[in-house]
Amino acid sequence: MEKRIIITHQLLQIIIERLCRQIIEKHDSFKHSVILGMQPRGVFLAERIHRKLQELLEKEIPLGYLDTTFYRDDFRRKDIQLRANETRVPFTIEGKNVILVDDVLYTGRTVRAAMDAMIAFGRPERVDLAVLIDRKYSRDLPIQANYVGKGVNCLSSEKVLVELVEQEGIAEDGIWLIKKPN
Repeated sequence: MEKRIIITHQLLQIIIERLCRQIIEKHDSFKHSVILGMQPRGVFLAERIHRKLQELLEKEIPLGYLDTTFYRDDFRRKDIQLRANETRVPFTIEGKNVILVDDVLYTGRTVRAAMDAMIAFGRPERVDLAVLIDRKYSRDLPIQANYVGKGVNCLSSEKVLVELVEQEGIAEDGIWLIKKPN
């Protein structure tokens, strides 16, 4: 498997700091803002952003996890039986500014599903999207992130692999561009 690193551990720390500062610029005191990490891998990034924001602002910020499994438009097309991840939204999002966090923005379908899933918890005032990697030129839907760690031009034969130490079996952070097996 051909594998090329696109973000190292050190660069990831810088990117998270920058994303947090951009988020603070727009959300100021976070009085009406909440963070939702998208299951499964977006929660790891959301937790890091959450910790950094709380450190920078010295205040508590609501954090939740959102699973989109049963809201996806390709849900019934899968041959294998899907298993949902935890949805934990211990607050209402009615009238709130929601920062939706995911690791990779690819076709936009997961984000669309997240928008549908969020409605169960109220109607947000505004939704911002923060992603670590934006796979450019690959959208099926007209969805764009407000906060982007790094934009990457990928071929359809390539995949972005996000490895964070919070994931089981990962010793060091790294984001890779890999060739998909044929």
